[in-house]
Amino acid sequence: MITPMPNTTTSKISRGLVEAQEHYTLTTSRVLTLIVVVNADDEVDAVLDSIRDASHEHPSRVLVVIRGNRLAEPLLNAELRVGGEAGASEIVVMHLFGALADNAESVVTPLLLPDTPIVVWWATAAPPRPSQTPIGALGQRRITHAAEKEDLRTLSAGYAPGDTDMAWGEITQWRGIVASSLDRLPHEPVQRVEISGPADSLAVDLAAAWLLDRLAVPVKRIVSDDNDDSSEKFTIHSVHFFRETSDIMIEATEEGSVRVNVPGSPESMVALNTRSRAEILSEELRHLDADKAYAHTLRGLQQVDY
Repeated sequence: MITPMPNTTTSKISRGLVEAQEHYTLTTSRVLTLIVVVNADDEVDAVLDSIRDASHEHPSRVLVVIRGNRLAEPLLNAELRVGGEAGASEIVVMHLFGALADNAESVVTPLLLPDTPIVVWWATAAPPRPSQTPIGALGQRRITHAAEKEDLRTLSAGYAPGDTDMAWGEITQWRGIVASSLDRLPHEPVQRVEISGPADSLAVDLAAAWLLDRLAVPVKRIVSDDNDDSSEKFTIHSVHFFRETSDIMIEATEEGSVRVNVPGSPESMVALNTRSRAEILSEELRHLDADKAYAHTLRGLQQVDY
């Protein structure tokens, strides 16, 4: 059910939530408050779809802040989404205009669930220091969605415990495959690494920085020069671990799988798909503590050889 609430207030929204809950009572409790920040020209419907899909694992109160024209008169238009339109959550979509667009924290604060964690997700562009923004200061966990390498470097400079990025969640399963491959016999020190993928993939950049931090060896980031079907593969096309006598190679050979070649072991194919935004968001909502591995990875970005 979608209930439009034009020209409204936070008090009316709170009452609307209570009334909606009386008609759509769910057996699960809300486990957190998720604040989502987007701009009016972003793909808001796609963001809402991701929230709805992720909510089945994390029933939440979701407050979507859409910043509109800052030069307009102060105005708050909202809509409440419950039931099938919101998955297992309750969603409040708020369009802020005028001075309200720059004071979103004053709008969301009365709607926060008491005694539950708060997560802030910038679904598109994020501020350089998320934790120091009024909205970011509300959250124990802050999720960004960097668009370019320079965005990652900026986020690295402004990192605070609790920060993470969607590109980091994209490579979680791949990191597990890498760790498993390096754990196989024979155990030889890695001397250097080459990793390849599309030029615009931030997941590849973070993967390279992660390997550099964990292995403390030179890592070269290579732009893939594959055929047209490369877009169907996992975003990290290959990683080559150079060792004295037994190199390890992990390659994305086709959509949905990677080939792992470790000397002394049979060549194996491992299932690995590119994760959807909803899957990544759902994973990030499982962890509300500081991600030290991500912090160390950001530290290694400047040392990767491009």
